[in-house]
Amino acid sequence: MLNNTTKKKRIPLHVKILIGLLLGLIYGLVGPSIGIPLSFTMDYIKPIGTIFVNGLKMIAMPLVLSSLIVGVANLGDVSKLSRMGGKTIALYLCTTVIAISIGLIVVNLLNPGNALPEDTRTELMEQFAENVQKTSSTVASIKEESPLKPIVDMVPSNIVLAAGNNGAMLQVVFFAIIMGIALLKVSEKKARPVIGFFEGINEVTIQIVEFIMILAPYGVFALIASLNADLDLLVALGKYSLTVLIGLAAMVFIVYPLLFKLFTKIKYVSFFKGIRPAQLLAFSTSSSSATLPVTMDRCEKHLGVSEEVSSFVLPLGATINMDGTSLYQGIAAVFIAQALGMDLNLGQQLTIVLTATLASIGTAGVPGAGIVMLLIILQSIGVPAAGVALIMGPDRILDMCRTMVNVTGDATVATIVASSEGELKEGIEETEQLVS
Repeated sequence: MLNNTTKKKRIPLHVKILIGLLLGLIYGLVGPSIGIPLSFTMDYIKPIGTIFVNGLKMIAMPLVLSSLIVGVANLGDVSKLSRMGGKTIALYLCTTVIAISIGLIVVNLLNPGNALPEDTRTELMEQFAENVQKTSSTVASIKEESPLKPIVDMVPSNIVLAAGNNGAMLQVVFFAIIMGIALLKVSEKKARPVIGFFEGINEVTIQIVEFIMILAPYGVFALIASLNADLDLLVALGKYSLTVLIGLAAMVFIVYPLLFKLFTKIKYVSFFKGIRPAQLLAFSTSSSSATLPVTMDRCEKHLGVSEEVSSFVLPLGATINMDGTSLYQGIAAVFIAQALGMDLNLGQQLTIVLTATLASIGTAGVPGAGIVMLLIILQSIGVPAAGVALIMGPDRILDMCRTMVNVTGDATVATIVASSEGELKEGIEETEQLVS
């Protein structure tokens, strides 16, 4: 009886994360004004957040590999894989196109680029000139490659090296799906021990997630506290930031609820409560890949999505579904053009939709990866790549917001696919499972 009472009094994980986030924001705002040196924050507080993110990244790759292999192998036949895969990819592409379209509508209505003062524009361009030069060289090398290079890069020459590279998640996904299909084709007697091995790896990885999540509130505090240097730039580009936030809010509060109403019986409020800790973690880490273990746990235990569906749809989503990032890229491209005094015609804006949709498939689920893809979009519509310097100031904070939308989109599609496949359990578990 005493144990039950004690459990009831525990603070839920999402509340702890929120407290850490708010305290980190207060520290970032107040710390410099009361004499806490930035060097102290960077040397002794930020490393805690880095350790936390590294811990999540550490288990992201084995989790994707094991969960996808098990998920595909347990489907029973290839026809079910093709049916579920077709639904998943179609939904991901549709939500991505919708997100980019919303971004373009909002930015054309608000015209945030016209509000940027000339002196601010010049100052930011000079401040981030070195960063732009480095990223532009990356884009130049990408443009020189064959149009089929993304397909070539999808197939790993060495799966061990691919598993050790956070940017090669698509290669791991490809290998896992191929291996899962192969396990469907061999005899059950020979396949079962292999599937059992990866099921064990999957369970152990989930347990490690619970260990790492003990550090979550402290890691979130450290990550937010170390962002204080970016706040001044966020104020200077407030209208641009507000435009991005309005677009992201439209996805979370209009598009996703509408999809839930059309394709599931779950109330969106219940979904929102179930996925909340994953959203907060995505906001704090700016990494869909790092958040993946928690997203899978919340979808399975709190939304009723079967492990079969979540282990296939969510790792795939963390790799190819970037609704928030795509929306941001559309807004950022038009904003930069506006700030530089350029008018984009309809053809150029349609090019943004196409390029951003394709770019989202290759965008790694790690902080800042969208910047490289944004430069590709800028160059495809004839906007100077150096203009990306204008949005680098508030990018870290906006990256946090768009990653939260990415993760919400992944969970939305997983729930819809589970509902269509009859793999959505009745009722949602309201009790917190991941508490320290």
